[in-house]
Amino acid sequence: MHHYFEHRGYSWYVDIDRLPEIPRWLAPFARFDAKDHFWPAANGAPDESLRQRINAFLSDRGIDLRGGRITALLQAKVLGYVFNPVSLYWCHDADGVVRHVVMEMHNTRGGRHAYLLPPGADPVAMAMKKLRISPFNGVEGYYLVRAPRPDAVLNVTISLHRDTEPAFVATLRGSRRPASLAEMLRLQIVAPLAPLMAALEFRVQSATLMLRRVPRVRRVDAAVENGSRTADLVAAAHESP
Repeated sequence: MHHYFEHRGYSWYVDIDRLPEIPRWLAPFARFDAKDHFWPAANGAPDESLRQRINAFLSDRGIDLRGGRITALLQAKVLGYVFNPVSLYWCHDADGVVRHVVMEMHNTRGGRHAYLLPPGADPVAMAMKKLRISPFNGVEGYYLVRAPRPDAVLNVTISLHRDTEPAFVATLRGSRRPASLAEMLRLQIVAPLAPLMAALEFRVQSATLMLRRVPRVRRVDAAVENGSRTADLVAAAHESP
């Protein structure tokens, strides 16, 4: 069965060490909270930063960026709500070269898992699926991820494969724009309550698939792995067949 939908919204592309300073009166519409990403580091402080959480995740895998820059594509809280189905982190070394990409996924039940994508010259990376995202797909299969660092445009593709066949394909495409005050105000008009609208869209599509009698996959409980002031806005269309 083929199913396709598009959802228009926006994401933030930020340097995690230089998160944007939002005017106080606009802060409820763009708040960044480290607790929305990764799991707390072992013995981590309650107020640990996003940088500390990512460093702990990388350190557990024997990686030290030696202070290298980390840029991220993610969602900010809007009126206290955030929905981050996929966040991407480009991890640079001290010379500014991207050495690793981390893909973090969240489901609607509070689960999260971070995938360290293998480095290499090949633009497509593979990662075995570990977290159940949809009631229509279990944890079988693997992801193929094409996630070049955003330049003027965003063009990311994530596909889930089983038995060498794609079961699910999602693309994120958009244009990069400076996060000016005028742009932020414009987006509150053209894409109001963006995280909530995205979560609602996911639920509408799930209901649509159930009405089309797509079989649900029995859930198997499993432990989820722990560790799983300039900015730009990426106005993106999220597509998923």
